[in-house]
Formats: sequence, C-alpha cells, structure tokens
Amino acid sequence: MATGHTDPQRRDRIIDATLDLIAEEGIARVSHRRIAARAGVPLGSMTYHFDGMDQLLREAFERFTDRMVALFDAHLSGPADPAQARAAVAGLVHAMSDGPARDLVLTQELYTLATRRPEYRVLTHEWMRRSRVHLEKHFDPGTARQLDALIEGLTLHRALAREPHGRALTEEAVARITASGRSLPG
Repeated sequence: MATGHTDPQRRDRIIDATLDLIAEEGIARVSHRRIAARAGVPLGSMTYHFDGMDQLLREAFERFTDRMVALFDAHLSGPADPAQARAAVAGLVHAMSDGPARDLVLTQELYTLATRRPEYRVLTHEWMRRSRVHLEKHFDPGTARQLDALIEGLTLHRALAREPHGRALTEEAVARITASGRSLPG
C-alpha cells in the first residue's frame, strides 16, 4: 500500500469510509480495523491521521454536515422573493426526504450521538445555526428557526412513511409557518 506521501487522498478516504460504515451498519459497529479495511489503508494510518476515534467521528460528521448545509445553500441561494423562498423550502424538504437513505441514517446517528455526548451537541448546534443562516436570508430569525424544525420533521416523516405526504402538504405547512413570520425583502 502507498504511504501518506504518495497517497494524499488517504485521510479523505478514511473519513469517507467512516461515513459509509456508519450509514451501513451504525456507529456501534465502527472500529479502526473496519474503517482501515473499508478505506484500503494500513491499520497504522488510523492513528497516523487521527488522534483517536472521537477525532475521526467528529471530522466525519463535520464533513457530512458541511454537505447538508451546502444542500440548504443550493436550494435557498436563488429565491428572489418570499414566494420563491417558500417554494425553495418545500423543495428542500422533498430533496432531503427523497434523497439518499444514507443521509437520513447519518443524520439520525449524529443526533443520537449528540443526545448522549455533549461534545457532539456542539456540532449539531453549529449545523442548525449554519442552516438557519440560509433561511434567514429570506425569513426573520424566529420563522427561520421554526422552518428549520419543520424541515427536519417533515423530511423524517416523508422518508419513513409508508405513504409519504405530497408536495401540497409540505407547501401548506411552510405557508402556515411563514404567514405568522416576517419575510425579508428579496
């Protein structure tokens, strides 16, 4: 196997393998040995690149949350008026719930970890803050907070329901929350 000097992507492969294993088998089944095998790197690479499992998990979940915030940005950077912003929020719910099951699993694994370990709660708080920044481009902070919770809840419900609700229900829920809040000028 290549050394770190000739394998500059090794660290990234380890992080990606960590996320893959968490999504496929759950965080309880993740180990240095299994991650190294999945990433195709020597076991010693694990301690060379990371101080321990906590550092690796934090960096893996940081990568995941960065990707999720980018999804918020992709949906919410374009709307020019409140109606377009509401439609973008509904589109985001459906993109997330119809997207890869991997993302839903990783989200729930992170939330479970954060409920047990305060140091991971910091990561989830930062993720929520960053998501709300995108919502606050179009809605006041209180409405953005409510929409953030709605997005999480509707995404989970749509992804797990035997018969997921349609876009009309999502649009109605977004309209109800934003009707009481103040939309910011486009």
